[in-house]
Amino acid sequence: MSLSMYEASIPVFVRMLGNLSTILAKAQANAEARSIEPKVFIEARLAPDMFPLARQVQIASDMAKGCAARLAGVEVPSYPDTESSFAELQERIAKTVEFVQGIQAAQLEGSETRIVTLKMRTGDLTFPGLAYLLHFALPNFYFHVTTAYAILRHNGVDVGKMDFLGGV
Repeated sequence: MSLSMYEASIPVFVRMLGNLSTILAKAQANAEARSIEPKVFIEARLAPDMFPLARQVQIASDMAKGCAARLAGVEVPSYPDTESSFAELQERIAKTVEFVQGIQAAQLEGSETRIVTLKMRTGDLTFPGLAYLLHFALPNFYFHVTTAYAILRHNGVDVGKMDFLGGV
């Protein structure tokens, strides 16, 4: 049995975005319980030169919807990066999950060889679909979900590895 591009992408994005949503809910509850202004977490970062929590969630969202759209050959939806509260971050995750879940397996058939070109500040990056998924989109997606988790863990939110992994 082989693994399809759909199975290697869409369910992965949906699951991890759900886990991220759960982690953010725990962070919001933690902020309330400790009488911490939520923006303290939303604006927190691991290092001065790293993006804050809100941007980590935005980029994770961008990676999921961008990958799903590019592999399906449809337009990537554009979301303004204006989220500044837990509620707004949750809305963005929900909107991303809804979009990603709308991609059908048939749309990804043959996408392993579909050419994906990304316009970057440093120049274009071009990949066949499989390399784009495995060597760019998924590693970037996991990096930003992991960093969001680490920011909250570092700030005392009671989350652990099973929150990141979700129900296994």
